[in-house]
Amino acid sequence: MLLPDRHLVADLLGRYRAWERLVLADPFDETTRGRFEDVAYTLCVLMGRRTAREAIWQAEAYLRRMRPVPVFPDGESPVGRSDGKASVGPGVRRD
Repeated sequence: MLLPDRHLVADLLGRYRAWERLVLADPFDETTRGRFEDVAYTLCVLMGRRTAREAIWQAEAYLRRMRPVPVFPDGESPVGRSDGKASVGPGVRRD
């Protein structure tokens, strides 16, 4: 299953909230409402949901599940080191 980019989801969720505030401030502005509905539709498609409310809930849950990549003080990553040698964590044997 393909998962959406978390940065895109976060960006769209922020845009949705911003347009939502503008629509609540002036509910009769058709341009603002149209842009709000466009962002809502995009979130529905991206999250695979039929309604904007479901898409928002799904997007928020998705972002809560995503964990940031850990930053290691010595510059190592979980995949490998900058010098090209394999990185081995504590308690892991190197055979």
